[in-house]
Parts: sequence; structure tokens; C-alpha cells
Amino acid sequence: MSRFIIIVMDSVGVGALPDAAEYGDPACNTLGHIAEQAELRLPCMQRLGLGNILPLRGVEPQSRPLGAYGKAAAKSRGMDTTCGHWEIAGLLLDRPLPTFPHGFPPQLLDRLSAVWGRGVIGNRVASGTQIVSELGEQHQQSGALIVYTSADSVMQIAAHTDTVPIEELYDICRQARALLSGDYGVGRVIARPFTGSPGAYRRTEQRQDFSLDPPPHGLLQVAQEGGAQVVAIGKINDVFAGRHIDAALEGHNNRQTLTSLAKALRERQQRALIFANCVDFDTLYGHRNDVAGYARALMEFDSGLEQLLPLLHEDDILAVTADHGNDPTTGGTDHNREYAPLLLYGAGVKAIDLGIRGSFADLGATAADYLGCAALPAGESFLPLIADHSRRKR
Repeated sequence: MSRFIIIVMDSVGVGALPDAAEYGDPACNTLGHIAEQAELRLPCMQRLGLGNILPLRGVEPQSRPLGAYGKAAAKSRGMDTTCGHWEIAGLLLDRPLPTFPHGFPPQLLDRLSAVWGRGVIGNRVASGTQIVSELGEQHQQSGALIVYTSADSVMQIAAHTDTVPIEELYDICRQARALLSGDYGVGRVIARPFTGSPGAYRRTEQRQDFSLDPPPHGLLQVAQEGGAQVVAIGKINDVFAGRHIDAALEGHNNRQTLTSLAKALRERQQRALIFANCVDFDTLYGHRNDVAGYARALMEFDSGLEQLLPLLHEDDILAVTADHGNDPTTGGTDHNREYAPLLLYGAGVKAIDLGIRGSFADLGATAADYLGCAALPAGESFLPLIADHSRRKR
């Protein structure tokens, strides 16, 4: 009846990787820099060993943490949501997914525009809130779609809900997803609906991601084929293109993700992989350089995590990690190449320093090992290091 729960704190990196300079910011440290600039109090994660991973003002290291702790390096090339989550699942990318720092080629947009029956405006790297503020009125007057990208492998398509109904926007994104392959095979096409009026536009929580199909034999597939239930919460379902998922629960924001996670822990009593993403850190605060908001979200998450721990069974393991960084103190608005934290808790988990793991995939390999599933294409299980059967309740 064992359950393995993975919570991804989206973008909560814990320091620059050795190759971070190649990605534009060798000094990034999302969590460390937030702690320097904000009054950060994270009592639950402090007890789990967060302050043992890196120096954090306000988060003290523990002589006897409640679980295993460490950090993991990214082995895939890239620093976005898709490659980070896929790597956790044991799926490595030997080359980055394509990005478009100068916008998408005109011939591609002409083809898409013909399929959509709508024009295109924007077509550059941009902050979503800024480009919607700038082009929203033109979009409403012309019906043309706002298309933009970022440093990540994404095509984002923004439209006002009064101009392009939500379901039409989703269909537009599905059409784009079907055409974007090969050299144009971005990791995600993202629907970005917004509401409001000029000068007061605001994005809704009806965002939806349309991802590439993941490569075969990742964690979700081997867990499902091994007889475990696979529960995806938040954008996990989108990131893995809905593949090998038994139940997808809502998680449009951190609070909703934690509520859905509590529901899954109460109702899913069978052997299961429960995989959740808390998106607000990245979307609302990292990309907007909002240090105070990021710190507040971390403390709210910590409080929510505290409420989840009593819902665990004695045979459960809960892991908290990240998929990349997004340091709000650097002045940039894109992701950073950072280590991911590793915090693992459960009645059978030793209080041990895992050090620096060679890949995010080590966590996925450990989950597969614990659930008794087939080995993943990448990753080394650290289950033998953390298993402590003497701590299980009798």
C-alpha cells in the first residue's frame, strides 16, 4: 500500500550549477537570495533539513532533521519546466528543446495564421503581463492573436476571453501543437487567456499547457505498468501530455494544489505515485521579480506542507524538490540553471545527508525503486541510503 509523493516547488532552486554561466547567470540562487532580502520563516521545511542544504537566513540547520536532505544537479540540457520535470521522471534530454530568442520564423507564423484564420501580433521574447498590457487593445480591435516566447522552449498564445472564447483558444493551441515538431518542436504551447480592459488587463487561471509527448519508459509509465495508481496534480498532467495518468486533479495555484494533494492522500489508499506541482512561485513571483511575494508564497507553502504530514501512512515517502530556478533578485525574468533541493520524509526514511546527486532523475529512480517498478532510463536510486525500517511503526 506504499505511496510515493513528489511535490515540485516550481522554480525554487538552491544555487547555481557549475555550468550556470553558459545559461547567462552564474550568480543565481533563488532560495538563498530570497532569504537574504526577506524575513523568511519555514519551520516545517527547517525541521525536514532545508537549512542543512544551504545557508539560509532565518532557516536554521538541524542537528537531527526529520528526514533525508540534499540537492540534485540538472543533467539535461536546458532549464525549463519540461526538461526539469522529465528529468525527475528519468527522461534526459541530450540537447535543449528549441528556443526562439528572435521570435518565430515568419514562414511558420504564416502557416499557423492560415490554420487559425487569425493574424498574429507580438512574436518576440516578452513578459506575458507586459506584452498583454502593450498589445491587448490592438488584439481586441483586430482579433489577431498575441504570440510570444521566452528563454524557455515555449510558444505562448494570449487572447482576451471576450475576443477569443476559451475553448477556441485551446483549439488554437492544439492546432499549433500538432504543427510544431522537429526544429520547431517547442516543449510547450501555452494558452494565456486574459480579461479586463485597456490599462487593467489581467491573466486568468485558465492557462493550459500543451506539451510534447514525453519519451517512453519514464516514471509515470513504469509506475502505471507496475500496477501503481498515477495521480497528477496541477500542471503535471499538462507537462506529461496526459500520458500514463490515472487521475488528474486541479492545481491552478499553490493553495489549490495543496488542497488536491490532501484530497488524494485521504482518498487514494492503494499503491500510488502522487506527483504535484506548485506553480505560483514561478508564474506569479519569479518571472515578476517579486521577492516579497515569493517569500510569502514559500511561507504559505510551508504551512500547507505541515498540514499534509499527518495524512501520510507509515509506508509513505514524501519528497519536496524543484525543476529549475527563477531568482527574483537578479533583474532578469527568465529561469535560472540551479540545483534542486531534495527533502524526503516518512516513517521509514533515515535522517541522512544525501549530498549532491548527479541528476534530478535520482529522485524518480528512487520512487520507482520504492514502488517496486521497472528501472528508469536514467537515474540512480538512493533508496538503500534512506531506508530505515527500524523507524516504522509497529
